[in-house]
Amino acid sequence: MPRRKVALCSWLGLFALLALFALGILVGWSVKPAGQSAGPTGIHPDARRHLFTEMRADNIKEFLRSFTRFPHVAGTEKNLHLAKEIQAQWKNFGLDTATLVHYDVLLSYPNESTPNYVSITDEHGDEIFNTSLFEAPPPGYENVSGVLPPYNAFSPQGVLTADLVYVNYGRTEDFFKLEREMGINCTGKIVIARYGKIFRGNKVKNAMLAGAKGIILYSDPADYCAPGVNPYPDGWNLPGGGVQRGNVLNLNGAGDPLTPGYPAKEYTFRYEVDDGVGIPRIPVHPVGYHDAEILLRFMGGPAAPDETWKGNLNVSYNIGPGFAGSHSARKVRMHVHTISKLTRIYNVVGTIKGAVERDRYIIFGGHRDSWVFGGIDPTTGAAVLQEVARSFGKMAMRGWRPRRTIVFASWDAEEFGLLGSTEWAEENAKILHARAVAYVNTDSSIEGNYTLRVDCSPLLNQLVYRLTKELSSPDEGYESKSLYESWLEKDPSPENPHLPRINKLGSGSDFEAYFQRLGITSVRARYTKNRKLDKFSSYPLYHTIYETFELVEKFYDPTFRKQLSVARIRAGLVYELADSQVIPFDCQDYAEALGSYTQEIYNLAQKHETELVTYEVSFDALFSSVANFTAAAADFHQRLSQLDTNNPLVLRSVNDQLMLLERAFTDPLGLPGRQFYRHIIFAPSSHNKYAGVSFPGIYDAMFDIASKEDQRKAWQEVKRQISIAAFTVQAAAGTLTTAV
Repeated sequence: MPRRKVALCSWLGLFALLALFALGILVGWSVKPAGQSAGPTGIHPDARRHLFTEMRADNIKEFLRSFTRFPHVAGTEKNLHLAKEIQAQWKNFGLDTATLVHYDVLLSYPNESTPNYVSITDEHGDEIFNTSLFEAPPPGYENVSGVLPPYNAFSPQGVLTADLVYVNYGRTEDFFKLEREMGINCTGKIVIARYGKIFRGNKVKNAMLAGAKGIILYSDPADYCAPGVNPYPDGWNLPGGGVQRGNVLNLNGAGDPLTPGYPAKEYTFRYEVDDGVGIPRIPVHPVGYHDAEILLRFMGGPAAPDETWKGNLNVSYNIGPGFAGSHSARKVRMHVHTISKLTRIYNVVGTIKGAVERDRYIIFGGHRDSWVFGGIDPTTGAAVLQEVARSFGKMAMRGWRPRRTIVFASWDAEEFGLLGSTEWAEENAKILHARAVAYVNTDSSIEGNYTLRVDCSPLLNQLVYRLTKELSSPDEGYESKSLYESWLEKDPSPENPHLPRINKLGSGSDFEAYFQRLGITSVRARYTKNRKLDKFSSYPLYHTIYETFELVEKFYDPTFRKQLSVARIRAGLVYELADSQVIPFDCQDYAEALGSYTQEIYNLAQKHETELVTYEVSFDALFSSVANFTAAAADFHQRLSQLDTNNPLVLRSVNDQLMLLERAFTDPLGLPGRQFYRHIIFAPSSHNKYAGVSFPGIYDAMFDIASKEDQRKAWQEVKRQISIAAFTVQAAAGTLTTAV
């Protein structure tokens, strides 16, 4: 009997040892894919330095030259050709995969046989002036085919005649000024607004809400010409015949207008075009400032209310409606024949697979499509993407592997509403929610040449600061200083002058679906203008035929050193996020930002002190939740400093907490009226898609609240949004605590 017991114990011990051995294999299998025998950094300790030195300004220059040879509008053969060229290059560079991913989305093009234009009619209805049908081509591009005439994508068709009303920038406050203070009714009128200040789609939406039957957009020299600079090709200013193209959708993150929320594949249900999301209901057409001057020259009605309503044209900037004096019988007529149609688009998606955490993704994406040649937008970004992909591929061919998988993406149809990137995000939403660590955007790498601009989640602030301190500045006069130092000197933070400015993420580029909908930590970096001195909007030749390779080479970045610096920042972000043992996020910066945002929104509410008391509105719960998050973040980083990085399960657990923190700030119900914007801390402004606002639910609930008829109901909504924000921040704090 004792002998049988000993034998039984021996067998049980053997089984236990085998079980432990199997468990060890399973643990190893879960954190290191088969076939990878070496860690990512053990045999390549200087990988990032090699990455930076591999990248060349001359390569970026040649990619830019190559990609801007011809127009490559989304949905065209030329853009598909470019996609295939990029795919082939990625394969040659050494990426593990490079595939074309297609979607069938609604796009919009000018009618080839019936052009769009605006005219002035006389008392008999005869057209006595017509705006230009095209832009004069720049030198060297006279014989290039495939250039679409200026238009606003997704404008409905229509021929309409009405009096003209000048509405300044077409902002919400501009229409308030007209309607509430000046008593001017835009119902049934055609309005004309200058480009700038806000997203063009918001201008169209505001015109629709004001009752206008059509809207004309133009670029005023005050907003698109820098003082003392010649028009292109002798300088970088906008010529009088230059016209900004662009879509005028109000998608609010929906993606393809016919398949909101779902990927636009062959099997997907589609709405009818008339029921599509965000499509305007009034005709829209853009013109150059030479044509705009003629349209505005004889305007009647009251004078501009103040100097902020006046541009630099030789006109009075009277408001209207209609023309003055002997011209009073004249009207404005719009001819818009733009066609919307289902069109196939193609993303290029490539990967370098991770050596340890293959199921964790760093996405490095930017769009490829342009309105014409895309000299700046997007191709300074596409050229950087290509050079970064080449450099990472070179390292991979030498045996290096990142810890996590890097996904490279050349998106299509960004100019038509961020469609390519959003459709891919929709198709892969479940996977990305579980596996995506971060998204690094690579749209235009320059929009000016003065200093660096960074927009990102607060989780990435410290990584951005660290990388820029390690890179030398490309700015003239700062050769001996770091990029961080030149950035800090030229653009300090308004909240803390000892740090460079980092902006909130809004929208207007392909990070939108990843950050605002899916809650994936995101960042964008590029060179920009001098915000203190340069009062022109964006850059003068934005979305015109004059955005050429020569524009960049001659005026913006002749040495291509600034684009190389942006390439190194973007590549450095990708590298650190993909290869660091512990994901380099800083939760304490998020806590500090939340404290600042809470104080900002509280201060805004104090303008309604009486109503706060009357309707018992309190921010105490929000301040309390932010305090709790701050404590949780401090505790988390204390534990992080003592982390056993040799324990793969502990390391994985902590990294998952970091990866999922941004997700914790999202609400599956979305923001009121904007279901695809789900981030409770950040969202594009409801009044300007390009700008980011914090605590958008509370901000929108308080916007223009004094004019609401039912004040109690309006303040109840403010209270509801405060509670949602407080819950969300508290829930996010909970994700940083130790496991139960």
